[in-house]
Parts: sequence; C-alpha cells; structure tokens
Amino acid sequence: MTSRATTLGKAIVAARKEKGISQKDLAASVLKDDGSGPISPQYLNDIEHDRRSPSSDHLIRQFARALGVDENYLFVLAGKIPDEVRLKARDPDKVAAAFRNFRKSVSN
Repeated sequence: MTSRATTLGKAIVAARKEKGISQKDLAASVLKDDGSGPISPQYLNDIEHDRRSPSSDHLIRQFARALGVDENYLFVLAGKIPDEVRLKARDPDKVAAAFRNFRKSVSN
C-alpha cells in the first residue's frame, strides 16, 4: 500500500483499489467466523465507510492476507489487540512500558 490511511475502512479501500479488486470479489474471499460462507458486499461496504468494524481477529487477518497488507497495521487501525497477545498481557508494568514504547515509536 503506497499511502497510509487513518482509518481501517480507508486502508481497506486503498489497498483494494491498488490491487484492482472489486468490493464484491473481496467480500467473496473473506469468510465469516463461523465458516458459513463469505461476508456480504454490504458488510464490506459498511467496513470501508467506517460504519462497522470487523468483528474478530479472524476477519482482520483475512483482509490482511487478501489485500497483502501487514495484519499488525490493520489491528492498530481497528483499535484492537490480537487475542493471543491480549490474553498473555498479565504484567501491568510490562504492558504499560510496551505501550509507551509503541506510542513513542509511532509519534516520531
């Protein structure tokens, strides 16, 4: 992705357009959490317009793979810490220090 977006929806739109993928095709390539089929183009449209957020880590990872975008970037834009990281965050001092370091690194 050539330019960095400020919201998850804008990042998905930018990456999708850069790859020349239609909303319909991207939606068809992202499966629902329960495996019952792909997400709807309307759900994707709502995400792209920041009216909804992906409901799970699973969806964020699928968007990242389908679009060739680093999933960590999408997690930040979604305001979400992946479950496998969040569940290991048991030491409040370490978590606070890591978050301070993260904030410093993206502020410079």
